[in-house]
Amino acid sequence: MPDDRRKGRNQIAAFVIQAAAVGFGVVSAVPAEADFKSPAALAAEAAPEGAAKAAELMDALMWNRGPIGGPFDLIDQHGRHRTDAEFRGKLLVLYFGYTYCPDVCPTDLKAISSAIDLLGPAGEDVQPVFITVDPQRDTVARLRGYVSSFHPRLIALTGSAAQVRQVALAYKVYYANVTSGNGEPYAVDHTGFVYLVGRDGKYLGFFPPGTPPGRMVEIIRPHLAP
Repeated sequence: MPDDRRKGRNQIAAFVIQAAAVGFGVVSAVPAEADFKSPAALAAEAAPEGAAKAAELMDALMWNRGPIGGPFDLIDQHGRHRTDAEFRGKLLVLYFGYTYCPDVCPTDLKAISSAIDLLGPAGEDVQPVFITVDPQRDTVARLRGYVSSFHPRLIALTGSAAQVRQVALAYKVYYANVTSGNGEPYAVDHTGFVYLVGRDGKYLGFFPPGTPPGRMVEIIRPHLAP
């Protein structure tokens, strides 16, 4: 891996660790001062272009700068059109990834599935949603097979490259195709936050990558109260 690319990945990883330390929900209480520069912003100044873009998006997410979230109109693993509006009245646990992801995506999707199971009957009011950031390869048929390994109510969504890009940017998700140069299939660099969206469709906060199921339950349960 080239030195500048390795440096960029290390900077992104360091910022994800910082986000984990901040924790869910604290972002909304942090003032966005004009002269304040977070570690992500400082790293972006010296990072390669891709890493700089990732740091910029994560900075906006962590410090709650600008609107986060928005509508979507995509296609599920059964070929049906699904929009955000049809999930009103449920909490959405939203994750962006791709089916060829070797480890991080399956780990986080399993954690989401376990959290919903731990909620018991109350988990029926939580809808897990997986949105691919690799619409070129993640066809409807492939998504249908992939989600069968996780929670039975997990909905996988895809769409055109433009549609996916629009919803990903709305949630401050960074992703980019990466080729190895040795003929192997490309991978997708992407941020791996888990988003919680309220019953009214408004963004509530994020879980850092690697959040354990028990911690997710602690945060989700109060939002399920009548």
